[in-house]
Amino acid sequence: MTQYLTDVTTVSSKGQIVLPKPIRDSLSLMSGARLMVLCDGENILLKPIRKPDISEFRAMMDQAAQWADEAGMTETDIDEAIRDVRKARRSDS
Repeated sequence: MTQYLTDVTTVSSKGQIVLPKPIRDSLSLMSGARLMVLCDGENILLKPIRKPDISEFRAMMDQAAQWADEAGMTETDIDEAIRDVRKARRSDS
């Protein structure tokens, strides 16, 4: 069962907030931890950004390679797709 922790904090004049200690402790957040901030116009969600451990990363890479094989993609196809995405992002800027 998911345990929900609730608390109240305040936004400082610099726009900073303090995450209450019980919440930091429950997520093992240390000083300098990076958080993704998501907003839907009414709610704010903070999500810790964690590096996957090497076994998780390898599993993701194996899964991606299997998907590419099943889709019939070659290494050249993947390189071209990456270039296309990067080019599109540059033109959107």
